[in-house]
Amino acid sequence: MSIKLILILVALLAFTTLCVGCAVYFGKKVGRNSDSPAAPYENLGVDDFQAFIAGDNVQLLDVRSMDEFDDGHIAGSVLVDVNDSAFVANAMAVLDMQRPVAVYCRSGRRSARAASLLAAQGFTVTNLNGGVLAWQDAGKALVK
Repeated sequence: MSIKLILILVALLAFTTLCVGCAVYFGKKVGRNSDSPAAPYENLGVDDFQAFIAGDNVQLLDVRSMDEFDDGHIAGSVLVDVNDSAFVANAMAVLDMQRPVAVYCRSGRRSARAASLLAAQGFTVTNLNGGVLAWQDAGKALVK
């Protein structure tokens, strides 16, 4: 075997190892269920989320737009729009790092993104699976 062929094979092996490593790392970083030890935040269904936010120490964060918030939100929520370019700074200004954060949005997609961003800042975060849509489907109330 020529040295050129050996170098090509070594380069291919290194590239493949790098790609697999990245896929494993990024696969674990994106919102998984709470049974995944690598998940940066926890996902809860409506009933478990409601029980969780009933705790005195939990901060409830709505990450939708102001219009959506005004149409109805979970009682006790603070609004910080995740689509605002200053989301992390705005959230850091209103949240206490020492207390857990419960996040939600309309369907759970934006709040999953917000949960990842907040977890990266060191917050302990719980996301409402299915968002306000699931909340309402379960017959839970929103306030205006």
